Formats: sequence, structure tokens, C-alpha cells
Amino acid sequence: MRRKRKKGKFSNFEEWEPYYREILDYFSFDRAKDEEAALMLQTLLERDDLPVLESLIRDRQVTVCGNAPCLVDELHRLKGTVLAADAASLVLEEHGVLPDAIFTDLDGATEMYEEMNENGVVLVVHAHGDNMPLLRYWVPRFRGPLVGTTQARPLEGIYNFGGFSDGDRPVFTAHALGAEEVTILGFDLDDVGVNPVKRGKLIWARKLLKLIGHEL
Repeated sequence: MRRKRKKGKFSNFEEWEPYYREILDYFSFDRAKDEEAALMLQTLLERDDLPVLESLIRDRQVTVCGNAPCLVDELHRLKGTVLAADAASLVLEEHGVLPDAIFTDLDGATEMYEEMNENGVVLVVHAHGDNMPLLRYWVPRFRGPLVGTTQARPLEGIYNFGGFSDGDRPVFTAHALGAEEVTILGFDLDDVGVNPVKRGKLIWARKLLKLIGHEL
């Protein structure tokens, strides 16, 4: 799936918030916990490397890679800046591709993330109510470029570009930061072999991506 530049739909939190409220209701998530996690990430981050990430995206072709098994068969379509959704980065690395940025809530983090980060890969770390222990453990270990995100109201140095899962957030970010073209690989939103929570996330990914012109 490829789309030319489309103006980001969510230029401020008020435009995103109605969808966020729906997500909270759908999954019975605790907004206060999301906000607490964002504050924690803000405290843990010693730097804000959004300019580095933006320089990789603005006016460029961008490929967003999800972690579905089909990614391996689609690697020949990679072009431009490569944004990886969490563990998709490990698939890319196994096939000799170093992504430019990894979008992660850290539930798939390994020491390989540290190594890639030290080699200049931007880690876009997402805070939510269920991953505060992971934030405390991993964020201080990263020495390379870092950007913090939240699905709740953004804070100074903690951004919300729209999107919910590790897969759709990089697509929203690419549009928000001015990508010339966005290609999506490694997405299987019809996967039935997942648990109910993951299935719900796939449903929401399809709904949200449609808002910015990506029909999957």
C-alpha cells in the first residue's frame, strides 16, 4: 500500500482525542495510567531527538514495516527511509537491513535494540499504562537518538502524532512529519490467529489508517 503525501489529520490533540476516548472504552484502558506513563517517560528521557527523526522523514519516501510474516516476501519493495514497528526491526536486521527508526512500546525489546540505537537508529518509545516497568528498565539503557510518544495528551518532549499500535503509529508519524510518500509493508490486518486483544488492535489499526488514506 502506497500513498502520496496527505496532510496529517491530527494537527492537535483535540482532533485525536475523540478516537482516543473510543479506544479507551473499547479496551477498558485507564486514561490516568496512560498519563502517568507519559510523565514517567518525560522524566526518564534525557534528550529529545525529534529533529533527527523529522530529518529522516520530511519530503522523503518512507516505508513502514509491520511484523506480519508477509514482510519477508515484501522486502524487495523497501525504499527510502525505513520505519519499523517493534519486532519488525529484528526481521529487517536478520535480512541485512538496518531500519532508520523503530517504533516500540518495548514489549518486544531486546539487547539488539540497544545495539541498533547505538548505531544511530532512532528509537521512538511509546508510553502507555501497561508498560511502565519496561520504560523504567529500558529507557536508561539507550544511548542513541530517542523520541518519546504517548496516546494521551502530549507533554513537552512527549509527542502524539495519532495512531495507536506499534504498526499504525509510524504511518501517522510519517504523515505528520511531512513524508512525500508512505509505503506500508508487512501488515496483515485480517490475521485470525491472534488473541482477542491483538485482534482488537488490528481492527483499530484498519479504522485509524483509513482516516489518513490507507485502505488495508
